[in-house]
Amino acid sequence: MDHPASSAASVDETEALTARVAAAAAARQPLRLHANNSKAFYGNPGGGDPLDVSGHRGLISYQPTELMVTVRAGTPLRELEAELAAAGQMLPFEPPHFGGGGSIGGAVAAGLAGPARPFRGAVRDALLGVRILNGRGEVLRFGGEVVKNVAGYDLSRPMAGALGTLGVLLDVSLKVVPQPEVEATRTLEVDAGSTWQQVHAALMAGCPISAAVHDGERLHLRLSGSDSGVRAATRQIGGDTPDDGDAFWGALRDHTLGFFQESHPPLWRLSLPPATAAPELPGARLLDWAGQQVWLRSDAPADQVRAATETLGGHATLWRGQTEPAAPAFHPPSPGVARLNRQLKEALDPHHILNPGRFDPAL
Repeated sequence: MDHPASSAASVDETEALTARVAAAAAARQPLRLHANNSKAFYGNPGGGDPLDVSGHRGLISYQPTELMVTVRAGTPLRELEAELAAAGQMLPFEPPHFGGGGSIGGAVAAGLAGPARPFRGAVRDALLGVRILNGRGEVLRFGGEVVKNVAGYDLSRPMAGALGTLGVLLDVSLKVVPQPEVEATRTLEVDAGSTWQQVHAALMAGCPISAAVHDGERLHLRLSGSDSGVRAATRQIGGDTPDDGDAFWGALRDHTLGFFQESHPPLWRLSLPPATAAPELPGARLLDWAGQQVWLRSDAPADQVRAATETLGGHATLWRGQTEPAAPAFHPPSPGVARLNRQLKEALDPHHILNPGRFDPAL
């Protein structure tokens, strides 16, 4: 059944946003896209006149039986998640709510996912289609509102993680999933180096793991599924039941754990292939995504962090803090990827007015 948005909650600012971007393109005036700035810290420093998309909001269509929703980009995450929860559904990628806020457009543009990422998929995996404004002020649509849509060249997925540098997100269509019947958290006293092996063994045994993180002392596992399945997995895994299980995962997702609250040393996000040991680098670390995402606090030079991570087939993002000498936020792309990035930018934003430099200082 289709659930259109109520007129009180739905505001379409396409016309005003189109006029603003077209005028900026004509004047070659850079624009800094934002909704509520919950992720302003992420990426390279941006510039330009602010373009606030938070007023472009509201549910466009929601089809619970089809497991999909289309929503305007400025819609607050909490509003969308509440709408989905009322139907017993949720976003699979568990987007973070930094500062307690965030919009769905910001979640897609940043491409950031929470603890469930390796078990339920990335933002791009849930993204079915988008409607955008390109850097000329033209409205374009990519993808569709169904899971199987293969007509034409789909440019919707590159919007996930592009930080608004390829287009102003107007509307997004997303795949949703049923909420689990129950959830439980188990903690195990195991060595951090065995995180992947422990998680892999539990998954092979049929345990419904939806999150796995090692905090340096204990391995925390979240189980999500049917009551009988979670009960059986709890017996299989053993371990202890923490007092703050639900709160822990929310704090991990939103970076309100103590580990993330320090201002020094710089905080790095290392993305690694599965079953890969974290690189030998100085500093405190927290292993998320069963070890595929390593949060590292280190004063090591940026070149050392990135070289050690790249040797293992991964990449390193400077999440917060400054390095000496100053380093860009994102791992330098390979020549082939850099060429594709330039081609996409030239095709969609030839005047480089949309969040210039935010994703890549050269773009």
